[in-house]
Amino acid sequence: MFDSMRKGKSDTAGSSPERSFDPTPAGDDLPLEAVPKSFWERIWPAMACGAGLFSDGYLNNTIGSVNTILSTLYPKEYAGSSAQRNVSSIAFAGTVVGQLAFGYTSDNYSRKWSLMVSTCILIVFAALAAGSYGAHGTVGGMLAALTAYRFFLGIGIGGEYPAGSVACSEATGELKSGTRNRWFILFTNVMIDWGFVISAFVPLVLVWICSEKHLRLVWRISLGLGVIPPLSLFYLRLKLKEPEEFSRQTMKNAKVPYLLIIKYYWWRLFIVSIIWFIYDFSSYAFGLYSSSIIDVILGDDTALTKSFGWNTVINLFYIPGAILGSFVSDWVGPRNALGYGVLAQAIVGFIMAGCYAQLATSAHIGGFCVVYGIFLSLGELGPGDNIGLVASKTSATCIRGQYYGIAAAFGKIGAFVGTYVFPIIEKKAPNATRSGQDPFFVASSLCVLSAFIALFLLPHIGQDTITEEDIKFRAYLVDHGYDTSQMGIKEYMNNSESTIDTTTGREPAQYDEKI
Repeated sequence: MFDSMRKGKSDTAGSSPERSFDPTPAGDDLPLEAVPKSFWERIWPAMACGAGLFSDGYLNNTIGSVNTILSTLYPKEYAGSSAQRNVSSIAFAGTVVGQLAFGYTSDNYSRKWSLMVSTCILIVFAALAAGSYGAHGTVGGMLAALTAYRFFLGIGIGGEYPAGSVACSEATGELKSGTRNRWFILFTNVMIDWGFVISAFVPLVLVWICSEKHLRLVWRISLGLGVIPPLSLFYLRLKLKEPEEFSRQTMKNAKVPYLLIIKYYWWRLFIVSIIWFIYDFSSYAFGLYSSSIIDVILGDDTALTKSFGWNTVINLFYIPGAILGSFVSDWVGPRNALGYGVLAQAIVGFIMAGCYAQLATSAHIGGFCVVYGIFLSLGELGPGDNIGLVASKTSATCIRGQYYGIAAAFGKIGAFVGTYVFPIIEKKAPNATRSGQDPFFVASSLCVLSAFIALFLLPHIGQDTITEEDIKFRAYLVDHGYDTSQMGIKEYMNNSESTIDTTTGREPAQYDEKI
């Protein structure tokens, strides 16, 4: 598969003597997917690394229902105030900080321990947010405390992206070719979407149990249950080892050639970041305000259980799109799945906007939820499933955490902007119908733009793109005079039973032609 690449590589290296190898690879010379391991031994590292994104879905989306409850409890202090916007959106600001900070540490220190630190942050600040309390019991102080805790919670969520998702993508290299994209998606984006669903269902159940007379208990328990997902993964993550690719390719002990990296990757990173910004701009805004949208349609006198129930139905539509999209990504490739998926979402969005006046009534709430749900489902099949996959596979291993972290940070900036912009779009509309239509017109137009960028500007991404990208990037570094022999974890390189070609970072029998 890489014949021409291999020949060019041996010419570039020059100093490496020509060697011959047994045509039957054995032991450490086996490709990662052929190393004798059980299915569980292959799958659990990917699961442990990626499944923490459930916390992102749950902790970010549950604040939508909490927002509705706080507005009901504190109509003067909270509803329509800056505190309402801050509580809903501040976690996105923390997430950006976490994505950038942990992107750096996951490349330059450790994937595993970056993940462990972010897990601890999630556990601590999810608990503190649930117990938010203001000085002397004041509502303003409580809201200020909740805002501060959610900022730090966002930092922990941010760490899950460059540390968890990147390690998950590298772990899927040991799985069967032709299935790697789906496993990555099932353990990352599908986990986020299940977080969305559970975060919508939990407040509903709690209102059933506690009744609307005890809403203070409902919102605190809803936030407090966010401790469970990261806590359940703590032991598995503690048992993790650094991914094989990271051990071979890291620059943690070398001088990082940032100018060469920027020159090589800046355009690709810009494209991935723009797509992620556009996707999160609408998806998180719609997710946060879905319960509020339903409240407007149903009317002010509607019971919270009815509002939360329809919100749960809408969030359930994320799941079929995300699961189907995981298989589509393997069948047609991430670029096509993303591009055509988001184009289909745009079409449904324009239909939704055109029919909004007929759909957005209490008599047709079922039809509204179905069409709205299809709109969200197609968003998951396209960019929701594939943008993280694209970000994790279009850069070399040695800078993947920072590359992914920057792209994901752009996405969360889009989410942050969207949560502020969408309410303004609604308020500036000339009438109630336009107030509901305009966000869909804006989101659908951006979907068309995103489809064009994906289909025409993203590179092809195959099952072995991570391996290919590492080989190409090492060749680029060698061509520009960089000493690639200093890459890799020294203990790993010294103790490896097989010979590692320092110009490629690979075991020779995998990539050199067999004679």
